[in-house]
Amino acid sequence: MVSASAQPDLPSTRSAGRRPKGRRFHPAWVVAAVAFIALVGAAGFRAAPGVLMVPLHEELGWSTSLMSLAVSLNLVLFGLTAPFAAALMERFGMRRVVASALLLIATGAALSSRAQAAWQLLPTWGLLIGLGTGSMALVFAATVADRWFVRRRGLVIGVLTAGSATGQLSLLPVVAWASDALGWRTATLVVAAAALAVVPLVLLFLRDRPLDLGVLPYGAAEPAPGETALAQASPPVGRGGAAGRAVAALRTASRRPAFWGLAGAFAICGATTNGLVGVHFVPSAHDHGMATTTAAGLLAVVGVFDIVGTIASGFLTDRFDPRLLLLGYYAFRGVGLVVLPWLLGPSVHPSMLLFVVVYGLDWVATVPPTAVLCRELFGSAGTVVFGWVFAAHQLGAALAAGVAGVLREQTGTYTAAWVGGAALCAVAAVLSVSLRRAPRPAAAALSSS
Repeated sequence: MVSASAQPDLPSTRSAGRRPKGRRFHPAWVVAAVAFIALVGAAGFRAAPGVLMVPLHEELGWSTSLMSLAVSLNLVLFGLTAPFAAALMERFGMRRVVASALLLIATGAALSSRAQAAWQLLPTWGLLIGLGTGSMALVFAATVADRWFVRRRGLVIGVLTAGSATGQLSLLPVVAWASDALGWRTATLVVAAAALAVVPLVLLFLRDRPLDLGVLPYGAAEPAPGETALAQASPPVGRGGAAGRAVAALRTASRRPAFWGLAGAFAICGATTNGLVGVHFVPSAHDHGMATTTAAGLLAVVGVFDIVGTIASGFLTDRFDPRLLLLGYYAFRGVGLVVLPWLLGPSVHPSMLLFVVVYGLDWVATVPPTAVLCRELFGSAGTVVFGWVFAAHQLGAALAAGVAGVLREQTGTYTAAWVGGAALCAVAAVLSVSLRRAPRPAAAALSSS
């Protein structure tokens, strides 16, 4: 082992591998906390369209299908930006990318408050906010967990994922209240303010790598013989442009069936959460006579239980086969969607509350096992590969959001959309349990490509 005296500029192996001297907590937890707050702040406008579509339609007569198109563009960019954002974070650092993303979200939300025609939602709801949210997305959570944690990685991904989804859903009542009391334009400014408020925290406290603070990742073992603390604390950064690394990772991963299984299942995950329930639950409940604020409150309850479900999923992912977890998650979700058309009504009843609890526990519980499988299957390229898998998630969400809007206008109800989503969940369950874990040499080969 290389001695500390031979490497005087490196952090102490013993103190870096455990708790740094003079610190009460490992700084990885501070980074995770700031990441959690940033994800909550960025999530506000991802939920806003589901609440704002009703007042926009009633006040201005804008069509549901056109507004759904703007949401679909948002979701497509949200997904397609993710793998490139992961590569940008490797090249320029998380702090710069995340701060820039929050500013894009705030700008898009503020400009949307000045919209005079439905098409103007495409560059605001769609382009600016889609790029901003996509530059963070769930690859940000995976990057934080991958760089800063060796132990508790699945748990951290679960907590950060909960922050993203819970921020999206918990802000719904606030946006709904602001829309009813102050108007939809003011509601969008509330979202812009929420994103802006997080920027100073990111600039002050988010750090890119453990070496920036002279420590090793949380739970990292002491360096092996011939390995320096620097090598553990600062894994090599890929050379070349961010776009080139992202495309290279996709090209290599796409040669393996496991990638398509993960991407297909995660596309269905996006379709049945952000695409269907996240965008169309409130309008569907309104069709059944429920007040918009009440329906938004139910989605906020989904967000509360999502915290429990996603953190629990991260805990379970560290201990059980992630493929079996995904099988169970998609099966429960499909059952919920099958019965939803018969649960909606003008008032809240126990069966509706049971659906909200179950769907909340399952909302993004799929993320920790999916992210961990990407890491296991594709090695150090796993974060960028997860970005592409997440892109599939958002493409599925975008397609579902658009199709559900068209079905609503053509048939007058959302029933076909809910039942179709349930059928897709069955497909995702089969894809997940059919995944075959690749041997370590394959993952290593991808990492070095």
